Amino acid sequence: MKAALLGLMQSGKSTIFSAISGKAVPPMGATAIEEAIVSVPDARLDWLETLYKPKKTVQATIDVLDLPGFSFTDEHGRAAARRLIGQIRTADMLVLVVRAFENPSVAAYRNSVDWKRDWAELQTELLLSDLELVTTRVEKLEKQVHKPTKTQAQDKAELALQLRLQEAIEAEQPISSVIHTDEERAIVKSLGFLTLKPMAVVVNVGEDQAGDAIPVDGPISAVTMCAKLEHELAQLDAESRKTFMADLGIAESAAEKFVQMCYSTLGLVSFLTVGPDEVRAWPIKDGTVAVEAAGKIHSDIKRGFIRAETMAYTDLKELGDEKAVKAAGKMRLEGKEYVIKDGDIINFRFNV
Repeated sequence: MKAALLGLMQSGKSTIFSAISGKAVPPMGATAIEEAIVSVPDARLDWLETLYKPKKTVQATIDVLDLPGFSFTDEHGRAAARRLIGQIRTADMLVLVVRAFENPSVAAYRNSVDWKRDWAELQTELLLSDLELVTTRVEKLEKQVHKPTKTQAQDKAELALQLRLQEAIEAEQPISSVIHTDEERAIVKSLGFLTLKPMAVVVNVGEDQAGDAIPVDGPISAVTMCAKLEHELAQLDAESRKTFMADLGIAESAAEKFVQMCYSTLGLVSFLTVGPDEVRAWPIKDGTVAVEAAGKIHSDIKRGFIRAETMAYTDLKELGDEKAVKAAGKMRLEGKEYVIKDGDIINFRFNV
């Protein structure tokens, strides 16, 4: 799963990327998209590691893309931003980074700090990018539908859909409101509309606001973060970081909250596998059934699925070990259609 970081120039977006990925902050004026695989913090793995003492422990991960900062103050900047935006249509979610910190040494976008204005501008540009995509598609289809080809009927159906999408975008209505069938959903998915993607926002604040949560309007995942502070924390070893956070009264770093926010916004949960060789968290979409989860480990396990020997992490931790879980009747045998729950510890039985 890929999360793309978007932000206006001087928003602190790349500093956040550096804090969560461990990569160096890209130089000013960089034009390439940076990418990093970021581990998802999971305290359950720490406890399981102590219990099973495995040879290795593997965390769930997400892919994070960092786009260069956007500027829409002139046509050159707008064109560069549109090119970059066009490259992330395959991303699974968007994270909009907006600046709420004052710093005279770091020039503010449009010469003032106003994170709500910047957030609105980013959303508008995403909408315009989708409108541009629809308009191009409509023009192409209008030329095609009059040709007697094998796809003429499909082209006419898609043109009707694209015209509805165009109308919705121009009226600033959600694209989802005019999609009615599975066929239409498949067409829309293939085009990668940005405004249909799960979205979250990071409000980048100053050090004096690091412990505050800034409310964000609307049904959107949000986290408040001081990029400068998080970057400093990321440079420390684990013990020094723990001490520094305790001195500041911080229980959990905002960088950890950020990754967890992405994970939940993407609609992901983790099932766990345990043993002396490996303790591992496996990311799956919420609602995934057991046989599909088995396929995440190996296609042979899915093909030869017999049952899923399952226990809840909370039961294991409460009772102490697998023997106690079985004795308490908390170990379950589940079939192919069992819906996996977050924190399920599973041993798949299979035969091929």
